[in-house]
Amino acid sequence: MAVEIRKVETKKDLRKFIELHYALYKGNKYDAPNLYSDEKRTLSPKKNSAFKFCEAEYYLAYKDGKLMGRVAAIINHRANERWNHKRVRFGWIDFYDDLEVSKALIEAVKEYGRKKGMDEIVGPLGFTDMDPEGMLTSGFEELGTMATSYNYPYYPKHMEQMDGFEKDNDYVEYKLFVPAEVPDKFAKIADMIQRRYGLRVKKLTKKDVFEGGYGVKLFHVLNEAMKDLYEYSELSDEQIDEYVRMYMPALDLDMVTLIEDANADNKVVGAGVCVPSLTRALQKCYKGRLWPFGWWHLLKVIKFHKTDIVDLLLVGVLPEYRPKGANSLLFSDLIPRFHAMGIKWGETHVEMETNGKVQSQWQHLDHELHKRRRCYKCKL
Repeated sequence: MAVEIRKVETKKDLRKFIELHYALYKGNKYDAPNLYSDEKRTLSPKKNSAFKFCEAEYYLAYKDGKLMGRVAAIINHRANERWNHKRVRFGWIDFYDDLEVSKALIEAVKEYGRKKGMDEIVGPLGFTDMDPEGMLTSGFEELGTMATSYNYPYYPKHMEQMDGFEKDNDYVEYKLFVPAEVPDKFAKIADMIQRRYGLRVKKLTKKDVFEGGYGVKLFHVLNEAMKDLYEYSELSDEQIDEYVRMYMPALDLDMVTLIEDANADNKVVGAGVCVPSLTRALQKCYKGRLWPFGWWHLLKVIKFHKTDIVDLLLVGVLPEYRPKGANSLLFSDLIPRFHAMGIKWGETHVEMETNGKVQSQWQHLDHELHKRRRCYKCKL
């Protein structure tokens, strides 16, 4: 029987779109399922400020009356303008192991792109870099993170069987083992740059974040630090306010470190935002819900550090401060804190495989490249 593609048009459709992932990955040991409320907010034009410069449609695939897959078709006009191309993105793609289904989903995104005047399809990508990026191509037996998406090994095999698709960008992810002490290289550089350049660590309080404006400053630094990365779409002031309001209250500020330049009116020049791994806790949230017991599993990790893994969620240093070794200050501050919390290893966020400068900072730590992801592209 042919695959039927249905556009998501009602609240019931959207619920099916979100819940498909929970059904497809039920019992999976590696997937980090998102909270239902977070998915609903991100996919809602009324709640996600990215829709000020994005537009999207969502599709469900049915075969023999059974829901078999989903995909989002997204156009980020700001990114298209920034990178001077006309691309439609595919994201939130999930499907059972049926090539007819995956092809039909991708064709739906292609058709949407053609109608909107696009000339290329690319993905998996979300609305912005704050959403998961890339399709897992290796590391299928490694624990996922809340900032990335997990997929079965057959996903990239399907992509390879679709005419015209090729690699656009590959990401790598590293496992970093927490040393008993700060490596000498980090310690020496950190001491030197504090004396020579007036750089210093800034730890935050809730008052700093919400009344002192440091939550906003943090995201402005990340905006500037990431502006030249693959397909990056600058966060608007409205988006930054949204992220500060939604996510900063839940962070353990011991795991957040800023770098200030005392010689430049305490300008924030670097930031590291880390979170204890929530993957195991998220797996215990029934269909992504906090109730009845999901909240407790998350609280145990966030407040009481009932995990030995940390996710390096957002790390960035302004370009002009990177040659000075400013990142050494971040790790010199965070490593002793991780050790005291019983953290054994950390997971880097996705890094472009060509970004040697970022990857070189791990050379002083025991590390392991354990995952790869790919973004595919195809002419329409």
